[in-house]
Amino acid sequence: MHPTQRVTIAAALCIIVLLLLSCDRSGSNADKSIAKHDDSKTLNFYNWADYISPQTLTSFEKLTGIKVRLTFFETNETLESKILTGHSGFDVVVPTAPFLQRQIRSGAYLPLDKRLLPNLSNLDPSIMARVALNDPGNAHGVVYMWGTYGIGYNPKRVAEALPDAPLTSWRLIFDPAMAAKLAGCGINLLDAPAGIERLVLKYLDRDPNAPTVQDFADVESLLMRIRPYIRNIDSSIDTEELANADICVALTYNGSFTQARRRAREAQNGVTLAFVIPDEGSLIWFDMLAIPRDAPHVANAHAFINYLMDPQVIADDSKFIVNANANAAATPLLDPSISSDPVIYTPPEVQRRLFVETEDSPEQSRIITRIWQKFKTGQ
Repeated sequence: MHPTQRVTIAAALCIIVLLLLSCDRSGSNADKSIAKHDDSKTLNFYNWADYISPQTLTSFEKLTGIKVRLTFFETNETLESKILTGHSGFDVVVPTAPFLQRQIRSGAYLPLDKRLLPNLSNLDPSIMARVALNDPGNAHGVVYMWGTYGIGYNPKRVAEALPDAPLTSWRLIFDPAMAAKLAGCGINLLDAPAGIERLVLKYLDRDPNAPTVQDFADVESLLMRIRPYIRNIDSSIDTEELANADICVALTYNGSFTQARRRAREAQNGVTLAFVIPDEGSLIWFDMLAIPRDAPHVANAHAFINYLMDPQVIADDSKFIVNANANAAATPLLDPSISSDPVIYTPPEVQRRLFVETEDSPEQSRIITRIWQKFKTGQ
């Protein structure tokens, strides 16, 4: 057993003893399928698919006796509908930071009891300061993983289609003249309306978090001009398509890119891939751990979050997911192939070009949705 795990276990047991009677609601707000199994040794966890090591869950259960019931979601919108409707029955969920911000304002989450989270001291203050733009005072959420948006590409195929490609600029995708020349080898964009809209604004040298009416009009115009040259708008296929050389360019998450790179290497298919964060700047994203206001097992939720902030535990999860975590004490425990990979752990000089996505107003959300639907359909 790792020494830090012993500290975590002690903290977890203290949490259960101190809070179980006062905070555990024993499923009174859970749906029937969860409630009939509800007891003090249960944790209902709502997470993205393949986003935690199975060994992490097994070790937590063995060390604490708390059974983890894991359910998956595919989009932040699905998570939000569950949380804002209430009575979800979940104890810990993993929203992306801008969604967390909106959900906090709606009263969806409990404030964290930081006395019960001693492993918070391991987190990188610079990362926590950035995510505080979404979660003031870091009061409601803990960073689980973080990463960036960027351009993943196949150098060989891009060079064949566009010998003088502007590989360090969003022009590669957002300039219709460039996109037209790459259309034959394939361009994929994430189906991420708020994120892509902000990247277009950044490319146009506008404030990505404070768009004007004219800014939105210019975003719409640009997207419609490149639409004929975009093969797919899909967040689920870029990993495989990059790995198999079915596309040559993807506006993608760094985590999706590293999976594509790994699959290409494992397949030994001769595909070499590269990733760049354009000079104009890009988005930094944070996936958060948070406790819904109607969580039936608040004590166990704190125990689980504290466990995940153990340096060795989160290092193992980073290895499994191939994403960066926010735990400074975990970095020395990572294999150098992860901690020294600039795609995963963005270097400080590049981090200065990253910006945080903040919550959209309801009116902004409506405009973005309208523009995106028009973009996707091409009409």
